[in-house]
Amino acid sequence: MITLSRQFGSLGRTIAQHMAAELGIDFYDRDIVEETASRMGLPVSVISSKEEHSDSIYFRRQYPLGTGLASMQDEIFMIQKNIIRDLAQKESCIIVGRCADSILMDMENHLNVYIYAPLEARLRNCTDTLKMDEKTARKMIWEVDRARTLYHRRYCPEYVDASTNKDIMLDSSRFGVEGCAKILVALAKDMFA
Repeated sequence: MITLSRQFGSLGRTIAQHMAAELGIDFYDRDIVEETASRMGLPVSVISSKEEHSDSIYFRRQYPLGTGLASMQDEIFMIQKNIIRDLAQKESCIIVGRCADSILMDMENHLNVYIYAPLEARLRNCTDTLKMDEKTARKMIWEVDRARTLYHRRYCPEYVDASTNKDIMLDSSRFGVEGCAKILVALAKDMFA
């Protein structure tokens, strides 16, 4: 079991895809959102906007006085937690984000990874790879990183900072996508041989 957390724009998801291909295992990211939406009978867009954010327009309209916001996010988290635990018990895989490192903390045979990069490198990744304009990229980096931190603080009682529960942290700007994937694949093969 490999969990991969990342800063926005560090290309962590792409690294997970490379690792999964090299290791011959599945990786899960958006699939967890889709399964959550299916179990809750809601559109994927609603789950996506709500899972790490409490300011969704849909939920503000649904619960104009603020009631239900926390409970809906809690329900999403619990469903995703069950999905993540089911996946971990069923197969070897890589799970991207969603507090999987904390959720699977009690399981043996896991590797918890954190991918980060300096701001300038993340901006470059956002503009060059994700085709964002710089202003949007700066805003997204700040908002998504902040939302992920707040999400971890809410659902992971042991959370202190990004290094909590991590076995290894890599700077994707230093090693590149393929270099990070190569390092992590070698580590996983050594750990789980």
